[in-house]
Amino acid sequence: MFYYQTTNRITMIGYCGLNCDTCPIHLATIEPDMEKQKGMRETIAREIERTYATVVTPEEVKDCDGCRAESGRLFTGCLDCKIRACAIEKQIESCGLCSEYICDRLKDFLQKEPVAKNRLEEIRDANPLK
Repeated sequence: MFYYQTTNRITMIGYCGLNCDTCPIHLATIEPDMEKQKGMRETIAREIERTYATVVTPEEVKDCDGCRAESGRLFTGCLDCKIRACAIEKQIESCGLCSEYICDRLKDFLQKEPVAKNRLEEIRDANPLK
């Protein structure tokens, strides 16, 4: 797992720059109250449709431990993610460390996720490519 140091804590960061610790899908995964978890998954399904124009039912919002999880608990969007597949194939810890940053695969995604883009820029600035 790639961890990113913020001012007062370390966070779990996906290849694309999303913070898995604050991801609603991950938060639903660790929510112990099943009724609250169900409501969270319903909200997530609506948000995925609104943001990504992809229809997902609440039942399809499966448990996820982050895109780098080796336990097999991955949300379908993470499991099928082309960005994740590319990073794994290239054996890089973050898209911000890729020599092809920002590639076409990442460009559209980052337009929808500006916080992830900022995080990748910070990772890139802190780890200049040789």
